[in-house]
Amino acid sequence: MRYLIFCSLLFTQFLFSQQPYPKDYFQSPLDVPIVLSGSFGELRSNHFHSGLDIKTQQREGLDVFTTASGYVSRIKIQHYGYGKAVYITHPNGYTTVYAHLQSFGPKIQDYVKKEQYKKQSYEIELFPKPGELPVSKGELIAFSGNTGGSGGPHLHYEIRNAKAEPINPLLFGYDVKDTKPPRILGVYAYAIGNGSIINNTNNRIELRLTKKDDNPFVADRILAEGTIGLGVETYDQFDMAYNKNGAYKVCTTVEGKLNFEYNFASFSFAESRYINTLIDYPAYANKRKRIQKCYIEPYNKLSIYDKKDNNGLISIDTGNTYNVSLEVSDLAGNVSVVHIPVEGKKQELLHPKTLFKSDHYLISQRDNIFKVGNATLFFPENAFYYNFFIDLQQNGDTIKVHKDDVPMRKNYTLSIELDSIDNKDVDKYFIAHVSDHGYLSYQHTYRKSNVLSTRTRALGNFIVAKDSVGPKIRPSNFKDGQWLSNFNSLKLIITDDLSGINSYRAKINDQWILMEYEYKENSLTYDLSDIDFKDATHLLEVVVTDNVGNSTTYKAVFHQK
Repeated sequence: MRYLIFCSLLFTQFLFSQQPYPKDYFQSPLDVPIVLSGSFGELRSNHFHSGLDIKTQQREGLDVFTTASGYVSRIKIQHYGYGKAVYITHPNGYTTVYAHLQSFGPKIQDYVKKEQYKKQSYEIELFPKPGELPVSKGELIAFSGNTGGSGGPHLHYEIRNAKAEPINPLLFGYDVKDTKPPRILGVYAYAIGNGSIINNTNNRIELRLTKKDDNPFVADRILAEGTIGLGVETYDQFDMAYNKNGAYKVCTTVEGKLNFEYNFASFSFAESRYINTLIDYPAYANKRKRIQKCYIEPYNKLSIYDKKDNNGLISIDTGNTYNVSLEVSDLAGNVSVVHIPVEGKKQELLHPKTLFKSDHYLISQRDNIFKVGNATLFFPENAFYYNFFIDLQQNGDTIKVHKDDVPMRKNYTLSIELDSIDNKDVDKYFIAHVSDHGYLSYQHTYRKSNVLSTRTRALGNFIVAKDSVGPKIRPSNFKDGQWLSNFNSLKLIITDDLSGINSYRAKINDQWILMEYEYKENSLTYDLSDIDFKDATHLLEVVVTDNVGNSTTYKAVFHQK
């Protein structure tokens, strides 16, 4: 109980210390109740989630309002990532971000389309001057959507400080109902360093937990010697939603004294990829378990830690007993606790960790070059976080570059020399990554003579593939020769069976038109109100090119008054 009182006091002090965040400055960006499908700091692939994902009632087109007065400082439209996004800078130094939008409000939409037609590009990034697009608090600036890398209709909303660092929006007073404590799926113990043993092994072990009536879990007693660390698999849930969100804070105590703590109040985009040092990366790669380590590896550069005595590691002396606790909490004050009794005991290592060794040892603090069959690999300094034996093999036409259970920081270069090629189609060859299910994915490939190269962070199997078939194009909502007087848009479906879509270009009556590409639907859409063509008969021409240069042209005539 001493531990619970101590942590409650710390939590109250933390909330008091955060009062500088204005609690009534920003309004809601939507006129529906805020129900979250994603939380700030949530663990994603290779990054932390930098905002709130607000549900839009499973539909698109909801009004999106600026949450405070300011000016539009940035607009970015891309096929992937945030899709359509607008950034508003406010007089108090904060910037709000609204992403995955269906479209912008009339004032911003006119500004954007003018620039898109000027640059003849759907993807665009604009930085309006402070006086160009001023907005008032509560002004309609966009409509919610599902563009970019969104997995379903919602509004992604961020608040960033003057250093462009994302801040947890829930610290600004947003009312999101949350009465559920975080759920703990598992707690793990790690033997750290030579000579450390837990329950006769130096492998990661999962602790067996027993639930008590007054909330805390109690783990079975563990026997240990040397240095140990803990890890937790956990998620949080808000009311009115079933989504598994990230927990706000994790901390550990030893004998009632705070030993280690981190929280998701803020982070820097520059450090986001270090998420792979927070989690047990092999557990994620092999079993899709995101176990958050409650200790800090030497190569971990994250700034989310508030307390880190001995980097969260716990030294166990033979003959002593230790009362260790692990706590997971959310910003609403809901808490889940696990008590872990530890006994220091000398023991035999009966189940040692299996260590992989190969002929190739990679030293992360320097450049590394390896030759494997007809492949050459260049790993720049700090491409990986730590040193290890790397598995490099050539099996027939397949180049194996380790397996994807080791996290990477930087791209490396894979070059493959072609033994024999068809000079006529030499530019149709590319390097492809091969999934466990045999699916080929294009890796951006460049060629010098008979050597293909790619820069990538992917690990696993690679082959050289050839793509000599162009993309496919077909109309979706119209037919060649059709009258479209009552239509709002033209829609085409574009696909490519191997290297993937690289670019597209469309014209009507030989004049460039803006077509929006939605890769999740394989669709190209043109708004028929964009250009007022004078004649009634129009020639549509669309050219789609894949990643190795194969092009397909589609032509159709339509009529419109």
